[in-house]
Amino acid sequence: MSSRTIGLSQKNREPEPSFFAGMSKFTSATILATVMLASAGAAGGLVGLALSYRNLPDVRSMKGYIPSETTHIYDIKGKVLASLHAEENREVMPLDQMSPHLKMAVLAIEDSNFYEHGGINPVGILRASLTNFQEGRTVQGASTLTMQLVKNLFLSPERALTRKLAEAVLAMRMEKLFQKDEILEMYLNQVYWGHNTYGVETAAQSYFNKSSSELTLAEASMMAGIIQAPAAYSPFVEKETAKKRQDVVLNRMVELGWVSAAEAQAARDQPLSFGQVTSFQQSRSPYVTNTVIKELRRRFGREALVRGGMRIQTTVDFDMQEAAEEVVRNSHRRVAYAADQMALVAVDPRTHFIKAVVGGVDSKKSEFNRATQAIRQPGSSFKPFVYYTAYASGKYTPSSVIDDKPVRYNDGTAKGYKPQNYDRTFGGPMSLRQALAQSRNIPAVTLGQKVGIENVIDVCRVLGIKSPIPPVISLPLGSVDLTPLEMASAYATFANNGWQSETTAIVQVTDSSGRLLLDNTPDPQLVLDPWAAASLNSTLTGVINGGTGKNASIGRQAAGKTGTTSSERDVWFVGYVPQLSAAVWIGNDDYSQMGGSATGGGFAAPVWRRFMLKALKDSPAEYFTSASKFQRPKK
Repeated sequence: MSSRTIGLSQKNREPEPSFFAGMSKFTSATILATVMLASAGAAGGLVGLALSYRNLPDVRSMKGYIPSETTHIYDIKGKVLASLHAEENREVMPLDQMSPHLKMAVLAIEDSNFYEHGGINPVGILRASLTNFQEGRTVQGASTLTMQLVKNLFLSPERALTRKLAEAVLAMRMEKLFQKDEILEMYLNQVYWGHNTYGVETAAQSYFNKSSSELTLAEASMMAGIIQAPAAYSPFVEKETAKKRQDVVLNRMVELGWVSAAEAQAARDQPLSFGQVTSFQQSRSPYVTNTVIKELRRRFGREALVRGGMRIQTTVDFDMQEAAEEVVRNSHRRVAYAADQMALVAVDPRTHFIKAVVGGVDSKKSEFNRATQAIRQPGSSFKPFVYYTAYASGKYTPSSVIDDKPVRYNDGTAKGYKPQNYDRTFGGPMSLRQALAQSRNIPAVTLGQKVGIENVIDVCRVLGIKSPIPPVISLPLGSVDLTPLEMASAYATFANNGWQSETTAIVQVTDSSGRLLLDNTPDPQLVLDPWAAASLNSTLTGVINGGTGKNASIGRQAAGKTGTTSSERDVWFVGYVPQLSAAVWIGNDDYSQMGGSATGGGFAAPVWRRFMLKALKDSPAEYFTSASKFQRPKK
């Protein structure tokens, strides 16, 4: 056996084939004769079995086999946010990168004749048969490492003679098809090490907080001892028992001549520093994970996600995410008497990357992601879509005058539809800038009728809003159900003067070998009229500078809009600066009213302010491009 076989250095004294021969080195005529008879009987039985087991799994399917691996999710700077796996938490490691100590230890205790047999070990079968006969029960197995592998891959765990024979047939077939190194690599990446940990690399990271390539003889011998009964021999369960198993493995390695007695003793004496169970750990940010999984399932399907060993770089900035979670958690205490939930989502207008997403007050109590999945009425925060449509028509500017007076529209009822302002008053003639800053309802409805509700809906679709939008007269007042993410993303396009990329939570996805599976490099497209977008930005700065959103002031130029539904079931503030757009929603999951004191300006705007101050603390102030820099659209 060459040094390449199990990667042993000269320092570790590569075992010669004779060391792996195990009991085959015995030359006693009596034992030899017995073995030959046992081998002949076994071979004859297996030939017959092979003829009757034609329906066994085809081991050729293992060509190109890739075991399921854990998928990892990172923030945009590379910080691990979550690890996803189904029933098997696994990292695949090439054989030549594994510690030589580990390969020797596993072979010593599991199958010391591995490189000498052809899938079954007649000597082992004889030894186990004699022992079990003497005990009157099954106390010792005769499975080779190859037999264990085919059992794990293809067969049920039942203890039955037919299954054992099937193991032997499949093992011999596998030995014909694969080289020994290939089988050993598959085995070490497949084997179960306890605590939902599969494969040598994940086990090493869990038990010793290091790669399998770095395992010492002491660590490797303890890990090898776990394989036979992970539930009983894990050091996380009982360290004394694990230590005894380590001693068994080391004794076997000395007996085989693979390590010296002195090396074994040094391994026994080495203090071990243990890691922790790495499976089932909670995500750092469950709402981020929720958002990413939803997007990945749409693109790849659930099975690929939990089995594919993907490396997912998200768009989320973990520092900004932590700030958002802290703001939501602390801000909710101030409004908990009226509202049981709050959501916040932030989008970078330059890339349309989601930078932070908080779908509720406490993810431990509810992982429902209200930022991306809850559809709620946006109230007056919908009005900017109407005003943009007006500006884009070429017929209106922020200085255009509109009359805030009683109106009535035919809606098919006897009384018709008569919109009312929040304060039940009428302001008379006023500019569009003033009407939006004060969030007057009647001018918004009037403007919606003048520009056409269908045109407003078209603008919403261009902005990426996919939720159903009914073409009703009251649409300008937010009589539609949208998600906070849709609102933040749409406003982000305003902030970028009409340039838009696809909103995403994922920068890129690779497989475990680094092959690129998904690349979401921004591809900005101009989807809005720049003059109209810049005019809207200018108009919405007035909301914060003395309008209904004055509680959102952050000491730099910013634009935004409050939203309060007439039934006080939903309150909003959606706002932005050139480099960040964010939406805040507050309400009750059961749609109950919050009471007359609940407004977007009073409840949501301060939350937005607290978040933006934290998120932008290291970012210099930027300013919106003036509409004068663009050409006004023709009427």
